[in-house]
Amino acid sequence: MERSSIDRTVGVVGGGQLGRMMAEAATPLGVSVSVLDPSDPAPAAAAAADQIVADFDDESAIRSLADRVDVLTYEIELADPDVLESVAEETGTPVHPAPATLRMIQDKAVQKEAFAREDIPVPRFRRVDTAAELRATCEEFGYPTMLKARTGGYDGRGNVPVTDPSTVDAAFAEIAGPAMVEAHVDFVRELSVIGVRGPDGIDTYPPVENVHEAEILRETIVPARTTAAVNVRATAVAKQVMELLEGRGVYGIELFETADGSILVNEVAPRPHNSGHWTIEGAVHSQFEQHVRAVLGVPIGSCRLRGPIVTANLLGDVETPQPATPTGIDSILESSDTTLHWYGKREVRPLRKMGHIAVVDPAVDDPTVLLARARQRADLVQFAGDA
Repeated sequence: MERSSIDRTVGVVGGGQLGRMMAEAATPLGVSVSVLDPSDPAPAAAAAADQIVADFDDESAIRSLADRVDVLTYEIELADPDVLESVAEETGTPVHPAPATLRMIQDKAVQKEAFAREDIPVPRFRRVDTAAELRATCEEFGYPTMLKARTGGYDGRGNVPVTDPSTVDAAFAEIAGPAMVEAHVDFVRELSVIGVRGPDGIDTYPPVENVHEAEILRETIVPARTTAAVNVRATAVAKQVMELLEGRGVYGIELFETADGSILVNEVAPRPHNSGHWTIEGAVHSQFEQHVRAVLGVPIGSCRLRGPIVTANLLGDVETPQPATPTGIDSILESSDTTLHWYGKREVRPLRKMGHIAVVDPAVDDPTVLLARARQRADLVQFAGDA
């Protein structure tokens, strides 16, 4: 007899805010989530059925997790694809998205090379192994360029702008490892598309607009304030990317819109993405529910937009780490158009994502109006000086 989709368990390598929201989305489906994370307790522990305290590459611990769940997934790219692959072979517990996808995405140069081979549009790029190679490439591409650590970078970490010849040596020294340089992209808008691969195919949410500052995502505006033609191109490129990747689940696909309306792929995450948090209030089914459904191999839900929405990240405004004792939360809770998502992190650090808000008003169909409200609400939450 075919097993019901309820009363099943998903194991997640990583127990941060994404794992927390995954567990919150799984519970109404009758699905339990177990997480593995070195933090004790991890943010996801408040919503998950249980937590294994261990490093992301601890093979014995991941095997233990695999033995108690129906499927393994991950919410952080620091998971080890070789370990996941080995555990899947030994235990028979499937891993989604596929470890091969994680392996490819973990190295930004390998990722870009794979896209380029499939004629997926990407910025001009090149691997660089020495400061001399970086200098020569910058002379060829033209200044400024962006130097990126090939592995380990996230939230702007591992990205260093190279503005002129005098900054080459310092930039390369800052990366201190395998690197890739990209030509400057004169984009007019940063977009992203959340894609879902379920057992019966691929679907995508509508393209959204992202606002970054200091390489950190600040706000997501839905729908994107662009043309219908650009939306069509962005969706088509995202589907090209999805066709290349292996394994079921949710993928975050970051894009650049250039002045002539072209679309270039920036980076891809094989997991729910910060720019998809809007789907909790703004879509029929959230990216987190979709990920749980997809990795379990049950039918995915709807990616349809309910209406305009803006999300804003609540970031640490401190200069040094300190206990997280924010002010202004009550003001957020008093706003009838605003929903708070708090991630349960006990320590605030500079620009650390501590939570996010979503602003929705059925009487407003202009996302720019919602953006102004979101910024005003987000500014109410402060951490500096609370230690």
